[in-house]
Amino acid sequence: MQTADTYELAAVARLPMPGDNTAIATRRLEAGELVTVDGHPHPLSHTVLEGHRFAVRPIRAGERLLSWNLPFGTALQPIEPGTYVCNERTLHSLRLRSVRADLPDQPNFADSAVDYHLHPATFQPAPPPSAVESPPSFWGFQRSPARGVGTRNFIVLLGTSSATGSFVRALEERLQGLAKEWPNLDGIVAAAHTEGSVPAANNHQHVLRTLAGFLVHPNVGAVLAVDAGWEPINNTVLRTFLSENGYPIDDTLHAFMSLEASFEETLQTATAHVLRWLEPVNATPRTLVSAAHLKVALQCGGSDAFSGISANPLIGWAAHHFVRCGGYANIAETPELIGAEPYMLAHVKDLATAERYLAIRQRFIDYAAAHDTSAEGNPSDGNKFRGLYNIILKSIGAAQKKHPETRLDGALDYSERMPEPGFYFMDTPGLDLESVAGQVASGCTVIYFTTGNGSVTNFPFVPTLKIVTTTPRFELLSKDMDVNAGAYLDGVPMEQLGLDLVERTLRVASGERTTGELAGHAQVQIWRNWRQQPGTAAERPSSPRPDRSPLPVHPPVSPLTFHYPALAAAGGPVFEQVGMVIPTSLCAAQVARLAAERLNRRKVGLGPTRTRYVSLVHTEGCSDATGAAITMSAPTLLGYATHPMVERCLLLEHGCEVMHNDFMRRSLSERGCDLHRFGWASVQLDGGIAQVLDRIENWFHTHPAAPAHPADGSLATLRIGLVATAPLPPAAARSLAHVATAVAAAGGTVVAAESGYLPHTPTFIEQTLLPPTPWSPSLAYAEQPLHPGFHIMATPTDHPVEILTGLGATGVDAVLAYVGAHPIQGHPLVPVLELAADCPADRRTELDLFLSGDDSHWANQILEKLGDLASHRSIPQRLQLGNIDFQIARGLMGISL
Repeated sequence: MQTADTYELAAVARLPMPGDNTAIATRRLEAGELVTVDGHPHPLSHTVLEGHRFAVRPIRAGERLLSWNLPFGTALQPIEPGTYVCNERTLHSLRLRSVRADLPDQPNFADSAVDYHLHPATFQPAPPPSAVESPPSFWGFQRSPARGVGTRNFIVLLGTSSATGSFVRALEERLQGLAKEWPNLDGIVAAAHTEGSVPAANNHQHVLRTLAGFLVHPNVGAVLAVDAGWEPINNTVLRTFLSENGYPIDDTLHAFMSLEASFEETLQTATAHVLRWLEPVNATPRTLVSAAHLKVALQCGGSDAFSGISANPLIGWAAHHFVRCGGYANIAETPELIGAEPYMLAHVKDLATAERYLAIRQRFIDYAAAHDTSAEGNPSDGNKFRGLYNIILKSIGAAQKKHPETRLDGALDYSERMPEPGFYFMDTPGLDLESVAGQVASGCTVIYFTTGNGSVTNFPFVPTLKIVTTTPRFELLSKDMDVNAGAYLDGVPMEQLGLDLVERTLRVASGERTTGELAGHAQVQIWRNWRQQPGTAAERPSSPRPDRSPLPVHPPVSPLTFHYPALAAAGGPVFEQVGMVIPTSLCAAQVARLAAERLNRRKVGLGPTRTRYVSLVHTEGCSDATGAAITMSAPTLLGYATHPMVERCLLLEHGCEVMHNDFMRRSLSERGCDLHRFGWASVQLDGGIAQVLDRIENWFHTHPAAPAHPADGSLATLRIGLVATAPLPPAAARSLAHVATAVAAAGGTVVAAESGYLPHTPTFIEQTLLPPTPWSPSLAYAEQPLHPGFHIMATPTDHPVEILTGLGATGVDAVLAYVGAHPIQGHPLVPVLELAADCPADRRTELDLFLSGDDSHWANQILEKLGDLASHRSIPQRLQLGNIDFQIARGLMGISL
């Protein structure tokens, strides 16, 4: 009989603090193995995965489970030493992943309720920390006193709203490499985001404060802010906000411009602006300044059970040092501190600061409750897989970014500027990119980003130092990480690691590039808008789910004939077939973009049935607070994975999100898809960016495109989307109705957007739907129809890009978009035919089709243009210019947690 292995507790586990009754496994342990605690061996009840916990002393039913001497759960039954401790959420999460382990059938503890009360009568203000006598120095860019000292010197191309995000990205690409000729210029970068284009947005102040903070940031040598002019948040609104709130915009070299001319003409004008700035921006040299000018953002992403033991205490140590030097530090992510109040409020400047902290905390709790969720929706599957069972454990670990001796000096709203040196808490969601944007807007010039799983995200104009929790994960991702905090678990003293990080920070602040900067990708995301309805779930009217049946329509007013050359595909004739790289979450999005660009550049497997590679860069998939990953994000991405135009598809996970590859495999399998048609890759588990790019290229290389088989397309095989983003004149409405009814009558498919101007155009509705059929969705957002015919897709959004994203996922060959005088951004995959009949002469060159002449021929003009797209005689202007975007709607109840 084989004897079970026996280990000393310190060899296989960590106690965050003496007195804890649970320990964290530092490696995978198997059921039956013995762990010696206080001289007594105890058999493990089940597999204990790395980062997961087991009891180290008897715990009575009803007794609290402790980590860092703080409660995170209550025992549901007596728990003996050696027993694996687990809650229902974690067991459910592990069952959804490909985890081979001996796991219990039932949980043995319930999550603790968050309960904290401040007692003003006994509150004691904390003194400031002792000052460092001789603060170190770094080489920085001195701006005006109101702006501070920068660690970088960038020219920033700022999209004031989402409507100009694709413009500033195209401008960045045009100016690529120009900065190399100027030694004091660190780069010319775009800052594009998803906000500011929707009327009556709930995040209006969030967006304005963030944009204002970007404009005056000390890392910005010059900034060009570009709007479309019509958005709720445009340059006029932004300039008023800057003036009324005292932002030192006049101390920044800047310009505001609008997309008034054509896309190409505006690119040329913007380029001229930037070229004029090169010399004056380069004329600002680095000078030696005190570390008191450093402003450090404390951030975490892809956290694990060791984040609170190694990486977070490490950056807390360094931040404490810089605060003692007279500098600034900023901790954020409100939901990821709920449950850690006893620690966060142990040392506070004054009672008003403590009360402000708790008021912000309560506001976030109420905000989540209004969306029928709580902070428990924050921990991702990756967090749970790596041992963060619930929000309290995650929060207690996250709070370790504040050193025990650090005083909390202030509590700020999202993107509010830090008024004076000290340690600040800022209200932000837990989503990393949205939180980072707020910290940057507050003035932070260096970002400490701790990660257990290995997050690879970066910010465009502020350097990010990535600090990893464990040595094995650092070794796996060494080309994408900067600091191995796992050395602490290996025996290196925290003080030594802290001093090393301080020195590394000063070098980075002086110009040394981080691994993220060398990787060449970055992303901006502001706290996203949401559209929740007032009241509780019980008070809100519920709508039945659409049944996917086509709606009854009139016969066409006259016959239309249409034939086009197509390629035979599994889903019917298509205009084109492509290779697709789909990131399952926002943190994999930029890597997916790099992959598609590389595949196109190297022409891997391109041919008649794989003409190009497309990636879908989006901001969703990290958490599932309200089920949105199930009802919105996942169906959208699955729709593209199974789109008739997609010849081969590879799904790329970051590795720690809720919509990971196992989730997508299961979802595709439930749809009856052949999983052998899909490729799979993981940024984290495949070893980082370079390795995963090689893996993606190899998969497409070893899965060549099938031989081309021509097919004849007609109205009966056509699948088109319809949307109107501008008022339709009667003649245009009749023409679109003519095309739609002709396609439906022939056996083709039409998918119209529920929102926009179509439902407000009586002529279109009267000539399309048979009365008394209401204008009501037959398809959910991004849902593919079961049968051909005329459909209306639910669009819980007014954003044109989000509408196009949903329409594209339904499987259409092209979208007809009536845009009037304001062309919209195109789509990365599906051609968008932008048309108008009432556009000023100077804007008609921006259109794909200007309807003119006898309006009885307009329907044929539209079909003729679709034929040009199908035969590749014509490419949509937006696609040619790179003026494209992609964004999944969050729906009425979407939330950033």
